[in-house]
Amino acid sequence: MIIDLSARDSDCHAGGHRLRVRTFGQWSADTAVLVFLHEGLGSITQWRDFPLALCEATGLPALVYDRYGYGQSEPLNEPRPDDFLIQEAHTLADLLMQFKIGKPIIVGHSDGGTIALMVAALYPDRIKAVVTEAAHVMFEPVTRQGLSAVYARFQTDQHLQEGLARHHGANTHEMVTQWAQTWLRPTLADWSMHDMLPAITSPLLALQGADDDHGSAQQLRDIGAGVSGPVDCVMIETCGHVPHFQARERVIAEISRFLSTML
Repeated sequence: MIIDLSARDSDCHAGGHRLRVRTFGQWSADTAVLVFLHEGLGSITQWRDFPLALCEATGLPALVYDRYGYGQSEPLNEPRPDDFLIQEAHTLADLLMQFKIGKPIIVGHSDGGTIALMVAALYPDRIKAVVTEAAHVMFEPVTRQGLSAVYARFQTDQHLQEGLARHHGANTHEMVTQWAQTWLRPTLADWSMHDMLPAITSPLLALQGADDDHGSAQQLRDIGAGVSGPVDCVMIETCGHVPHFQARERVIAEISRFLSTML
């Protein structure tokens, strides 16, 4: 039973960059730990209280971090390469070693869900389980449309600009621009990670909103058909791209049910 779930913030260096990290609770090397990966425009603070709520529901400690170029981590100072998601997966593996997390349960949303799948494929013996929300394993027309709409809105919507700046500060414009322009490169037009899915053997819970405007139901079908390990795919009705906000209680219940079979 976890007694102290107060948040503790610190900086570390992983993947060659300074990253801001927030932890809830304490652990030893054989403790299962929730590790959160935010979306393409996300950060620690944009998860709001969801990580803490999931800690309380499951009785597990957690680590949440700002990826390179986001939140209070080191500002992005170079164009992202085409394989930036794979680089993020290696950075996560480095982070897990530094924090002595031997049984990570990766919880990833959107781009973070894709990175979670990648780290499970690249390090199958080091990941206890994976939970994804709105992960994408291919770049669909609907994905491009949703991304382009957000980028266009950012150019003129002062409310959106100010909202993101509260979390990313002076890094906001570069963060959004790099996110959009990287994904919109012609070299990523046919991007997919289908070839990596068979390497995933860790238990997987894949969640998606039925009204997700960044990915079709084919994303969920391909994840379920492609991985080699046990997988549970759940489509959540009347829910868009952010299930942990738009269907919070359902998401907490699904994750708690999934983890109860292995803890």
